[in-house]
Amino acid sequence: MTVPTGRRERKKAATRQKIADTALRLFLERGYDAVGIRDVSAEADVAVTTLFSHFASKEALVFERDDDFEQRLTLAVTDRAPHEPLIPALRREVQALVRHCTADSAAPIRHMIDASPALREYADSMRLRHAEALATAIAAAPDLRQTTTACRTIARFVIDAYAVAREADDPEAAVDEIFRMIEAAWGVTCPA
Repeated sequence: MTVPTGRRERKKAATRQKIADTALRLFLERGYDAVGIRDVSAEADVAVTTLFSHFASKEALVFERDDDFEQRLTLAVTDRAPHEPLIPALRREVQALVRHCTADSAAPIRHMIDASPALREYADSMRLRHAEALATAIAAAPDLRQTTTACRTIARFVIDAYAVAREADDPEAAVDEIFRMIEAAWGVTCPA
């Protein structure tokens, strides 16, 4: 996440974080379905319109780091060292994201998401959006000249690898296993 430089940007970022932190605390204390947008805005001491200027929906409050997740994956493609292979770069980033999301401190949030149909649906739509952003980054990489279909397929595999590994008994081993398959699939479309 980029750090806001100007005073106004810092204030906006602080307000956004305050809203997100307040929402998450209330959701975990009372249950996601028991907390409304007005509850969050009142507790965060902001107007409902201010809340909606930072978050498009109640579900977005739970996934407030959504843009960071997407950015980290696309940067794994665009910021690779010259001649660094794509799949190992993506594997490292997915491994880091999985470690973060499977930490003990993240368990209450994972349970809340699993228990809510609205949050699971939102997470599914996020995964599709992330896959499209990642596919676009892969397609734009000058050293990867692949078809749109290959880029979209590998991007979906990578996003699904994250989701599957998070749920595995041994997430790190799952990432390794899944990425061996992704590497093989990429090798078919990108023979050396």
